[in-house]
Amino acid sequence: MRIVIAEDDPLLREGLALLLRAESLDVVATAAGPDGFLEAVDAHDPDVAIVDVRMPPTHTDEGIVAAVEARRRRPGLAVLVLSAYVEQAFATELLAHGSSRLGYLLKERVGRVEEFLTALHRVAAGGTAIDPDVVAQLLARTRPDSGLDRLSPRERDVLALMAEGLGNTAIADRLFVTDGAVHKHIRSIFAKLDLAPTDQADRRVTAVLRYLEDVQRR
Repeated sequence: MRIVIAEDDPLLREGLALLLRAESLDVVATAAGPDGFLEAVDAHDPDVAIVDVRMPPTHTDEGIVAAVEARRRRPGLAVLVLSAYVEQAFATELLAHGSSRLGYLLKERVGRVEEFLTALHRVAAGGTAIDPDVVAQLLARTRPDSGLDRLSPRERDVLALMAEGLGNTAIADRLFVTDGAVHKHIRSIFAKLDLAPTDQADRRVTAVLRYLEDVQRR
């Protein structure tokens, strides 16, 4: 297995290379940035590329852009992307180009050597290895949009107490705020849930029903 590593942190980059070479894997090149990575892919025609999401110069999405470009240049290239934390938008962007021979792992998994190597071999063999935390967020993204994700933590507290059947004064007492503050939060809840005043529906009841449905789904 011929491997190219693209990682701007020299300690992690060299640590990965040493780890893989100790497993008798052939690390043919390492790079600290996207340009060097793509040059290495062109020069060495690796089987697998291990790529950091954030690389110079802006440390935003250079790794994802380079990974997509590398797969365009080398359609059979397996890519294992490493990220310091779940970056859902980047994972979605990468998966949009096909999930075969693709992995997306949090960097903390690298410390679990057997788990990391299993993912690497799975990707190299044509499979997919997606971090469980990334999967959880991608699945959450597919839930119907009830609007509740737009609420602030305090607004969710108010809505939860509404669901318990409390009136505004009781909610104010429970949260140690004024009645006026509760009224303000409720108006904001209605606005964020797109509940306009109508004769056909009680906005308070509708908001509570959405909250209870969301709790049940979770």
